[in-house]
Amino acid sequence: MSVSPEQRERVMAQAQGAVALEIAFIGVANGLLSQLDRMAHATADQLAAAAGADAGYVTRWCDAAYAFGYLSESEGQFQLTDLGRAFRPDVPGTLMPFAVQSVLSAHMAERAATFMKTGERPGEKVLAERESILPWFGPMLEMSFGALFEQQILPQIRAFAEIDARQGVAVDLGCGNGWYLLRLATRFPHIRGIGLDGFVENILQAQERAAAAGLGARLHFQVGDIYNYTVPERVDLIAMTRALHHVWDQKDKVFVTLRDSLRPAGMAVIWEPCWPRQRADLVQPGRRMLAFQNLTEHVQGNHFLHPDDIADAFRQVGMVPSVHLFANGNEAVVVGRNPG
Repeated sequence: MSVSPEQRERVMAQAQGAVALEIAFIGVANGLLSQLDRMAHATADQLAAAAGADAGYVTRWCDAAYAFGYLSESEGQFQLTDLGRAFRPDVPGTLMPFAVQSVLSAHMAERAATFMKTGERPGEKVLAERESILPWFGPMLEMSFGALFEQQILPQIRAFAEIDARQGVAVDLGCGNGWYLLRLATRFPHIRGIGLDGFVENILQAQERAAAAGLGARLHFQVGDIYNYTVPERVDLIAMTRALHHVWDQKDKVFVTLRDSLRPAGMAVIWEPCWPRQRADLVQPGRRMLAFQNLTEHVQGNHFLHPDDIADAFRQVGMVPSVHLFANGNEAVVVGRNPG
């Protein structure tokens, strides 16, 4: 069987799409898109000087960004096109997550290819192997899921309003750059929050953002995780957002810790990608990336979960679960209530 012209054309288009996103990532990670937008127009040398970057690299990036439609040029001056502006991190509905995900995916695919023969699963440290990616991991998640959280999950999950009514304390395990607690505290003015994360870079981002938002008195962020849970008293709510699958291999210990860390009627709110029961569901366009991401989770020693498995884990420690599906069933929020 030979490769058809149609197959070749399709794959070439896919390859160009991947390269386009990688070019966008370079512009995001080095602040070139935002800087050029502030300047309105600039030569490559002027842009390099303003961004504190090497002129040779910036010149060649400008050529590539021009070729792929992110920049226009007139008399040696570059400016952003509408498409280039759409990748700025501060634009509502920014396309930035796609650029970050493309480079992260390439890195994780290389790791999976490397470890497939040996079976090695080095864990989450692979996320920090590329220093340009880690600072954007939290913003990528925030821009991908923040709107869903604000517009659907916060209004529909009654646990949040209950905790606010009793001026309770919420803990976010694996808080990233703090986006979950920041949105929670903004919507519910009586909730106090504690965020724990294993990456110092994330904690620093979260602290800075809480201070800038005027929430520094209500939100506290510190290095830690489910295994180093240092909150001195029982709390009202514990959130784990796309984090439970990272510790599922020790789920018995984790769910006991969740139960014992909650006050009577306190709740654990677990948000996870919804892994389907049937493999055939993975061919749906909305779930194809989930299949690839589950491969990359294997590199980290994890795998995605079905919400019924999470609900069963709550029941095994005496908590009462409820399952809520969002985003056409692709995202699951499982709430476990501590009966006291």
